[in-house]
Amino acid sequence: MSEGKPVASPNGALADRRTVLLGVTGSIAAYKALDLAGRLRRRGINVVAAMTGAACRLVGPASFESITGNPVARELFPENKPQTIEHIALAELADAVAVVPATANFLAKAAHGLADDLLTAAVLATKSPKLAAPAMNVGMWENPVVQGNLKKLKAGGWQVVEPEEGFLACGTRGAGRLARVEIIEQAILDLLGRGRDLAGVPVLITAGRTEEPWDPVRFLSNRSSGRMGFALARAAREQGAEVTLIAGPADIAPPAVDSLIRVRTAGEMRRAVMRQLPGNRALIMAAAVADYRPRITQRSKIKRSGGRITLELAPNPDIVAEAAGKRKKGTVVVGFALETGDLRANALKKLRAKGLDLIVANDARALGSSSNRGWLFFAEGRSERVPETGKDAFAKLIINRLVGLLKRADG
Repeated sequence: MSEGKPVASPNGALADRRTVLLGVTGSIAAYKALDLAGRLRRRGINVVAAMTGAACRLVGPASFESITGNPVARELFPENKPQTIEHIALAELADAVAVVPATANFLAKAAHGLADDLLTAAVLATKSPKLAAPAMNVGMWENPVVQGNLKKLKAGGWQVVEPEEGFLACGTRGAGRLARVEIIEQAILDLLGRGRDLAGVPVLITAGRTEEPWDPVRFLSNRSSGRMGFALARAAREQGAEVTLIAGPADIAPPAVDSLIRVRTAGEMRRAVMRQLPGNRALIMAAAVADYRPRITQRSKIKRSGGRITLELAPNPDIVAEAAGKRKKGTVVVGFALETGDLRANALKKLRAKGLDLIVANDARALGSSSNRGWLFFAEGRSERVPETGKDAFAKLIINRLVGLLKRADG
């Protein structure tokens, strides 16, 4: 796959960026592809929609043209382009193909190599990675013929984002509802990530917070939302990494990753990290792990007595320091330092004491916020100040620096 072909931008100039051919077929869920197109375009991805005749009856092509900034491709032999072989032009333009939603009819055609309209012909001609997100009635979805077609497509290299269960447009309940748009978006980003800097590189990321129980209803924790760690997981996936995400409690849902491991306490997170570490080239310890836990966890709820209660705390293990000490040669370890005092001095002390390759230092204002700022301190002595920016942009910067550290580790 190319890093990005020259394509026509809305104003007619050339832009060097990735292009997704978004196939839209005749499912009632076709309107959701508008949201998907907008999300991709906001990421700087060029989106060209190819709509079937049935899709055009459900959603107006003008809506897609407005959102993507590109004409909608509809005809195999367009009258206004007599010299263009339209399906070949689309096939060569696309860095990835995503058919969202994909009907049972489209799946059957694609599985058997039929090319009787523009979309199926372009899909058959392209060498770029392909994805389908089916949406249909539960009876159609469970039909053995449809499942057989899906099996053929997967064997042929298609990625399938399977539908969810829920209420369907026909009034029934069951599997067949189009997967959430954010899940499909991430799957497309993963397709585009193939052949990029971290393609196939296993990366272990921790995110969220830990909760240390005091009794069955109370616990010690912190205000970490999980946004930074989840942004790192998305950024690593966009670069092609195979991401294992160890997630503690968080305020938002985790992104799509290759492997998701749920934990609650610092002890559970430590065991998960040490178990997964040997199979990964990098560890990014973004989780806000509680430094202390109640020394004794009560079996029953502590009742109000009117008097004072003394809570005795015990230290939790230093997970990132232990991981850095036990890692295999060539494994890169990145830690985080949240400080309220002398940020630079405290972060550098942790960097050296824990044996990290990189530490990301920020202040407590980042907790629960959608933005972040701080410093990157590297083991070799250099540093980099990061002005306030969104956590997605901050995460991409960290992943870019991780790429450099891995290349250096490889010699």
